[in-house]
Amino acid sequence: MKVSDILRVKGGTLFTVSPDEPLARAIDVMADKDIGSLVVMDHGDLVGMLTFREVIQCVVRNGHVVGNTTVRAAMDDAPLTCTMETELDEVRRMMLERHARYMPVMDRRMLMGVISFYDVAKAVVDSQNFENKMLKAYIRDWPAEDDAQQSAAG
Repeated sequence: MKVSDILRVKGGTLFTVSPDEPLARAIDVMADKDIGSLVVMDHGDLVGMLTFREVIQCVVRNGHVVGNTTVRAAMDDAPLTCTMETELDEVRRMMLERHARYMPVMDRRMLMGVISFYDVAKAVVDSQNFENKMLKAYIRDWPAEDDAQQSAAG
């Protein structure tokens, strides 16, 4: 399974923010849209990722005050990225290794979407459920003559 499979099911709604926007405004957007991350874009280029982890770390550094802080001061300026063709196992490994909960999906310099650790986990569970159903259907439809031949041979 590839990242493109997840995005096809998830859809392509993207929420971005500029690095020079006030952090308070970005927090409002995240709360209002009930999302855990914003992709930070500057002149059409990915320059960072803002998640609740970066927000909390920044607020703690600033003595529990958001104040006039900009997104640039809080964002991760070297986020993990993947492509539409990246295999799901590789995405899981990268996310686990870096403790990343969100990953922008890029096609060269174009942002295609964002996948979350939740999206990856859901895809794995859905895939396993489908496999289980197929195996159960196969077992249920086991040909009776094979059973008789195996009993006679045994």
